[in-house]
Amino acid sequence: MTFTFDLINSPWVPCILPSGGIRELGLRNALAQAHDLREVHGESPLVTAALYRLLLAVLHRVFGPADYDKWGALWEAGGWDTGRLDAYLEKWRSRFDLFATERPFYQAADARVKPKSVINLVHEVASGNNATLFDHHTEEGGMALTPAAAARAVVTTQSFGLAGLSGLDQKFTDGTCARGVLFLAQGKTLFETLALNLLRYPGDDAALPCRGDDCPAWEMTDPYAPERSLPRGYLDYLTWQSRRILLLPEASANSVVVRQMTTAPALRLDSTVLDPMKHYVKRDEELAMLRFSEERALWRDSAALFRLRSEGWRPPLVFDHLGSLIEEGYLERSQTLRYLALGMANDQGRVFFFRSERMPLPLAYLRNRGLVDALNSGEMLAENVARQLWGAVRTLATYVLSPGYDGDEKHRPVREDLDALTDSWAVERGYWPRLELPFLRLVQDLTADEVEPLEEWAQTLQRTAWTTFEQIAGNLEMSTRALRATVQAREQLAMGLGKVCP
Repeated sequence: MTFTFDLINSPWVPCILPSGGIRELGLRNALAQAHDLREVHGESPLVTAALYRLLLAVLHRVFGPADYDKWGALWEAGGWDTGRLDAYLEKWRSRFDLFATERPFYQAADARVKPKSVINLVHEVASGNNATLFDHHTEEGGMALTPAAAARAVVTTQSFGLAGLSGLDQKFTDGTCARGVLFLAQGKTLFETLALNLLRYPGDDAALPCRGDDCPAWEMTDPYAPERSLPRGYLDYLTWQSRRILLLPEASANSVVVRQMTTAPALRLDSTVLDPMKHYVKRDEELAMLRFSEERALWRDSAALFRLRSEGWRPPLVFDHLGSLIEEGYLERSQTLRYLALGMANDQGRVFFFRSERMPLPLAYLRNRGLVDALNSGEMLAENVARQLWGAVRTLATYVLSPGYDGDEKHRPVREDLDALTDSWAVERGYWPRLELPFLRLVQDLTADEVEPLEEWAQTLQRTAWTTFEQIAGNLEMSTRALRATVQAREQLAMGLGKVCP
């Protein structure tokens, strides 16, 4: 039996409507109607990121833009030229069939591997080393995907697949997006978001070095040959095929479902390739990418994201791109956009959580080093206050455990006991979450005045530190020991805050 699922016209890209509802559209309509849509919104941040990268690859191939004037013409048009878009999609229509016999989209067969459940394509479901995150299917029970869901799973796995054993001599390697946070500038509509992230292409200063034969995977005679670890250019990178996946569709009642597939390792990306959508900082002579962490909120690295053209930093290229668009007169310096941060936290093939964060992006920061320095001062002040708070809580724990402690190391509690008690109080969870909204106000307020907002921020930090401390101290048992410990720790916190917030 022959199956077909045309990704150009069949609905599979979930888009948010102006009303807030979600509608699945084909590739063509998602782009042609982008000016009337709010954004792309997949079932997880990984799906959302992978779909944005796919849409950008199509747009780069059709529209470039090679320079800022061409970008400006696209921006001022307010929507994509459907004539050029339709001509391109029609030319490659056969390569956009998910179940095509010869060249199924983003797929290839590998005779060395046996079929397995498609559950292995979905990170949020329990399979292999993965714990169940948001779904209660299991590898033993299997699952059935609609063609639309299967298409999203394939696109997402090519970008976010994790390294691990494959049952073959060659291991699976990470997809291009598997590690680190992906950053996208976000406008009022899907059109604006896509346009803002449409970096100049091609060119010597393109997002990645571009060879003359650079093209997306669907245009290649064989996207896996020649075997390579360096992309031909940005389009090859955006559509990098890290897996040989082959979906095995089957008829079910009056519909088509996908329960099984085959998968094998494919292209292995060189570790020196930097993703244009990620943030890197130099550590020990190597560039390390910014990652999501349960312990550290993303807003604490805001100043670093805006520190453009500085040695030791490589922020997402879209931020520098937006700064250049201000200089070219296409964007106003006084505008505030948002940036979208997407990704997951993972280690050794295990996914711990997904995350999607939206933060304000005042364009004034992108070409004002003094403003970035002021924001960095605010971040450093928050870190210094946190250290004073932690030290005071450590003193509180010391006197609770050893009432007779007098500064003599012989009477200090053992480190393990101190760590256990301090950890149980969750100091950082009481301090940092309270600061996110005040910090977002600081980001905006600094664009108008670089002095007074920092003074207000310092007062907020002190109040937050005292609130966190008193909450911990207030939960102690009513005793002379607890009272003495609280007095000692309170004095230390007052002195510490007086030093860092004079």
